[in-house]
Amino acid sequence: MEEFPVKQVNENLDDPPNSRLFAVTSRSLTEEQLRESFSVFGDVQGVWVVKDKQTKESKGISYVKFAKSSQACLAMEEMHGKVLVDGTKPIKVFIAQSRSSTRHRDVEDEELTRIFVMIPKTFSEEDLKDTFKEYGDIEYCVIIKNKFTGESKGLGYVRYYKPSQAAVAIENCDKTYRAILAEPRSKATATEDYSGQAPRGDYSSGGGDSTNQYASFPMASDPGNYPPIDYRSSDVTRCLMMSTRAALTQEQIFALFDIIPGMEYCELQRDSYGMSKGHALIRYGNLGSAVYAKEKLNGFEYPPGNRLGVNFVDDGEDRSSPVGRMAMQFVATQMMSAAWNGPSGSQGMKPPPNFPPVSNMSRIQTDVNLPSLKKLAPPDSKAKERLFVVFSPSPLPPDVLEDVFCRYGSLIEVHLVPGRKVGYMKYAEKQCADEALDALHGRVINGVKMKVMLADPPREESHKRPRTY
Repeated sequence: MEEFPVKQVNENLDDPPNSRLFAVTSRSLTEEQLRESFSVFGDVQGVWVVKDKQTKESKGISYVKFAKSSQACLAMEEMHGKVLVDGTKPIKVFIAQSRSSTRHRDVEDEELTRIFVMIPKTFSEEDLKDTFKEYGDIEYCVIIKNKFTGESKGLGYVRYYKPSQAAVAIENCDKTYRAILAEPRSKATATEDYSGQAPRGDYSSGGGDSTNQYASFPMASDPGNYPPIDYRSSDVTRCLMMSTRAALTQEQIFALFDIIPGMEYCELQRDSYGMSKGHALIRYGNLGSAVYAKEKLNGFEYPPGNRLGVNFVDDGEDRSSPVGRMAMQFVATQMMSAAWNGPSGSQGMKPPPNFPPVSNMSRIQTDVNLPSLKKLAPPDSKAKERLFVVFSPSPLPPDVLEDVFCRYGSLIEVHLVPGRKVGYMKYAEKQCADEALDALHGRVINGVKMKVMLADPPREESHKRPRTY
């Protein structure tokens, strides 16, 4: 294994952040082969193959350190799933966690594709896009505005389609923009939004450490993570945004919201590849219908176990005048008190006769061509292979996982780690585990993306969780 002085290792491995790759490879691959394969993407500063302390044999896990984050991200995008040597399995490549991180999961693309920038207050979203489009394809741009005046705060987000594009933008854009990676949306509080308070660190006054360009910046939520809005406030609108973890279809969402009379528009939001983003935009012809739909469907479980989130979004109408506020509050009060003489709980909602019942829906919604169900192996079977699975945004129910992973044969049991977004699948036959890994890695099941990897064998007489890296 390539050795570096301890001081140099500690100082340079995470400089710059996200410049080190974690790779799951064939145990036969050498450091020289890895260096040769990855060096085409940039300056490789080090390659480490993790070896067993007793046998000195490779564990099939390696690290590759680049000089730049953009080089590491590009290598990850291009090398993931590639076969380096004939007869070996495709390698899996991820951005490695920083050595100081306390998290036990891979760095998600969500954490690598959004950047946060300081911009002139005169910038429009089109100006922001024109400025940063030279570094890659942009999914969206957002300017943070004052919720009361509507004026720009001189802060914005740019979301790219690829991590390498965001990294190139950070490295090459004008330093006055002070571009950094934005913090993941999951860390935003429910009460914050783009028009909320200025971010911690007071970038608007020129504070902060400008040398650490890749430091995560604690910010508010962004499109797709809408905060709850008080129906008594002036934020009640005719437009709603629905979020869902399950992979609902356009037709199912339409049928659900069409229960409330007055729906004018319903569209499931999709990415550039046609995949559902997990949220839909719905607009009603009047405030009353929108208020009622929000009250009845926010928290409604469809299918059972999948709790829908429904919140108001800006419909562009001006309700700042006293008359507008009074009219809106009157409608909201009437709808909330009367509720069309129906039960007040959201689960009191009864779908119409033509709404697709849960029992008729496919229990597993995915684009994977799953084999037929197979019987579980006897519970006392010896586990010959274990799969380690990382879930995003949250774990699937054990019965759903059992339904999916048993289809490749010899599944013994499913085990989810409490309080974590990971789990283990035990197989009695190695070939069955390999087939499940190849078929399910990177796939989305019921709206949940899975990363499937081989788990290290458990240590004898140890109660500690087996390491997977």
